[in-house]
Amino acid sequence: MRKRFIDLLAELGIEREKIRHWSNSKEYMQILTSVTENEKVVETIVRTAENYWKNFMDVVNKYGIEELERLSKDVRKIKEYSVDHMEELVDKACKNIEANRGRCYIAKDAEEARRIIGEIVGDARTVVKAKSMTSEEIYIREYLEDLGKDVFETDLGEFLVQVLGPKPMHLTSPALHIPREKVAELLRKMLNKEVDPNDIPRMVSLVREFLRKKFIEAEVGISGANVIAADPGYIFILENESNTRLVTSLPEKHIVIAGMEKVVPTLYDAVKVADVITKYAGYRAISYMNVIGGPSKTGDIEKKVVYGAHGPKELHVVFLDNGRVKASKDPILKEALYCLRCGACMYVCPVFKRCGGYWGGEVYMGGIGAIWTAITEGLEKAFPLPMSCLHDLGCMKQCPVKINQSKILFSLAVKYAKKGCS
Repeated sequence: MRKRFIDLLAELGIEREKIRHWSNSKEYMQILTSVTENEKVVETIVRTAENYWKNFMDVVNKYGIEELERLSKDVRKIKEYSVDHMEELVDKACKNIEANRGRCYIAKDAEEARRIIGEIVGDARTVVKAKSMTSEEIYIREYLEDLGKDVFETDLGEFLVQVLGPKPMHLTSPALHIPREKVAELLRKMLNKEVDPNDIPRMVSLVREFLRKKFIEAEVGISGANVIAADPGYIFILENESNTRLVTSLPEKHIVIAGMEKVVPTLYDAVKVADVITKYAGYRAISYMNVIGGPSKTGDIEKKVVYGAHGPKELHVVFLDNGRVKASKDPILKEALYCLRCGACMYVCPVFKRCGGYWGGEVYMGGIGAIWTAITEGLEKAFPLPMSCLHDLGCMKQCPVKINQSKILFSLAVKYAKKGCS
């Protein structure tokens, strides 16, 4: 009988840290205080923030701050228009993707998105995933595991979080809270191989070797999307590891889960957005910019088009609402939908540098995460997250599209105060 990955981990005594819940502001502050007292975690977060800043300054030195600001202003305008016309653009994207032989779905909430994806996965037993915060938002990995599927995160950081927990700590660096010693211990238990905690290349190699087999076995690949061009329906996915290329090209089915706010009007707009995400994530150049326009196909025999050449035979795109349409009509919250998920704001945030992604909701982290928790889970669920903001405005200064998180968080805090929350 086939032994599932989660069952194997349990047998090996590898336990995932649980997400710590709170029911009031006092319990929430106790959680944050306990994190600040963990010197190893704080040291790792601070070191990561320092490295980000060095990387970002390399980008500034290469392109010049004037060029970055010009490009960012263009993207701000693109996002303003896109959010104002979000439903219209999603409808246009669906028509183009379906014309390209993909299949589209619009899920009103997380439950509907899970149901749709579960039906697409069907009888498949092994699923590989690329890193996607939207997939975290709907808890699709846990849902598929409950259906008896083997699901493997393939981004190195996400894989470590899947096994060790408790949640991604950053939008682009999910495992920044996990020290190398803990990774070495995990690999010793999981693979029964001696691992030097100072030999990071060897640790990366071991995970690569383990996951490489899963890519081949998987019948379904699930990814997110960084941006989608409504016309002609192109899906952009940015990455450095190349795991996403394997997730989206080896299995028979490729499922994309994307928030409705990810759609922009044109290919040119999408390229600009992808460029800004790359630069503000701290990369002079991203290793891989994947652009997907439909399932794989060939027309090499008498120009007869056949779908399913070397890549997937099916492409499914699930657009997720889950509060986004409502937020797009809110004069305060709508600005949060401009977020590119580059994560730049967190690296300059004084609270994040002490607490990491423990500041935030059960999915989204930091100040922008507090706002996104209110959008996707409701005002009550987001309490008391906004109270942690120090309103130093560093996040807005570093944000490429200049989202005023402080203003939005203050507005949410006022609403809580009026409700008498404690």
